[in-house]
Amino acid sequence: SDSYEFVCFDGQHFPYSDQAAVDFCDLAEEFDIPVGMRIKHPREAYLLGNYLDLGATSMEVPLSESESTAQEAVSNFYYPPLGRRSYGGVYRRQAADFKSSDIRGYADWWNETGVLWLQIESLAGVMNAHQLALDGVDCLSFGPSDLTLDIQSHPNPHYTTVEQCVAAVAAAVSHDTAICFRSDRAERQKWADLGAT
Repeated sequence: SDSYEFVCFDGQHFPYSDQAAVDFCDLAEEFDIPVGMRIKHPREAYLLGNYLDLGATSMEVPLSESESTAQEAVSNFYYPPLGRRSYGGVYRRQAADFKSSDIRGYADWWNETGVLWLQIESLAGVMNAHQLALDGVDCLSFGPSDLTLDIQSHPNPHYTTVEQCVAAVAAAVSHDTAICFRSDRAERQKWADLGAT
């Protein structure tokens, strides 16, 4: 059986409140399980620090297509000198483990611990994957439903299947960037063979 390395909640397609997010993250922290959150839209990448202050350990930015989205995400996900995330918030993951005066200690811990995901859901995202995989972007994930709709909307797409897209992204980015494809257990090997790490 599988053990959980993290749990997630989806802020893109489901309703949530800040308080519900804090409560969920607090409960997960009691079990020492990190929490991931998918935000509503790539234009909200500037809010990653605010979302992280609710207690999540990872953030996923949907519909990522451009280097500017990746830069905005990295900038607001990490504390200086890697980014410009503002310091503060009592609900931040493991904030209670650091003295209030140990600002640099917490910032360094976060910059090593936090996990930033960008989700590819279009052919533009596939073609620009090498630009999305900036330093600080830990994982590129796939949204196969939206990617399929995007493929179908182009008369002569360069890639005609989600499988081709996954293989192309895996070939385009360095091995420092994880490739995630959510699937049921029966299909895990198929995606791993295409480059999902």
